[in-house]
Amino acid sequence: MSDIALRDFIDRHPRLFVLSGAGVSTDSGIPDYRDADGAWKRAPPVTYQAFMGEPATRQRYWARSVVGWRLFGRSQPNSAHRALAALESRGGVELLLTQNVDRLHQQAGSERVVDLHGRLDLVRCMSCGRRWPRAEFQQLLLQRNPAWATLDAGIAPDGDADLEHADFSSFAVPPCPACGGLLKPDVVFFGESVPRERVDAAMAALRAADAMLVVGSSLMVWSGYRFAQAAARAGKPLAAVNLGRTRADDLLQLKVAQPAAEALAFLLAGEAAAIAG
Repeated sequence: MSDIALRDFIDRHPRLFVLSGAGVSTDSGIPDYRDADGAWKRAPPVTYQAFMGEPATRQRYWARSVVGWRLFGRSQPNSAHRALAALESRGGVELLLTQNVDRLHQQAGSERVVDLHGRLDLVRCMSCGRRWPRAEFQQLLLQRNPAWATLDAGIAPDGDADLEHADFSSFAVPPCPACGGLLKPDVVFFGESVPRERVDAAMAALRAADAMLVVGSSLMVWSGYRFAQAAARAGKPLAAVNLGRTRADDLLQLKVAQPAAEALAFLLAGEAAAIAG
């Protein structure tokens, strides 16, 4: 019944504002952050203040990242990403606002995308503002720290790795190749503000949409939850596909408690039928 209700919701609202979260990328091998109750599954991610203010925090982050990037950087879109791209291709998406930093929506073919929290495939200098490909920075990290090239560990949600008991004190973090400044992933850390232009672009798309669909997000973080609040204030219908509770459960007209790929599979079936026809 939930599949039928979701299909009906999408059919009745042809200009959807879609917000996606970590649950969309779990089938691509990238873990999510929270359990079914919305609580952290592991220690919360590094904060902006700690990363910028503590050299030891930067050593720990980049040491874990140099291991995790080998898997994260090779992640591929799954059927949930492809289903949302198919929905866009038939004109059903006003905007896809993703909280994910993996760029898998774009790899799957989605074009109307705003990366709310940035992109992990880029590194930004906090002094001169230049951006560098993360893959290029990976080579600099390994040149400075060759012993870390052979380490293996489970991938963590932020593209780093679970290396809780390693010694990070000797890990060398390269400076910006252009100016010698401090390099940071081009993503929004906890405690850091989302750039205003992203929020404004997303709010404009939400105003133009006729409903909002949340996919794979608990909305526990304010940066995403505010869009559900805005949709409710504007009287726009709100549906969610998510395993476990969301912060917006009391605002929802429809809740589908299924994995994203399973719940959205009918979109790919419809695309295949259209091609065959």
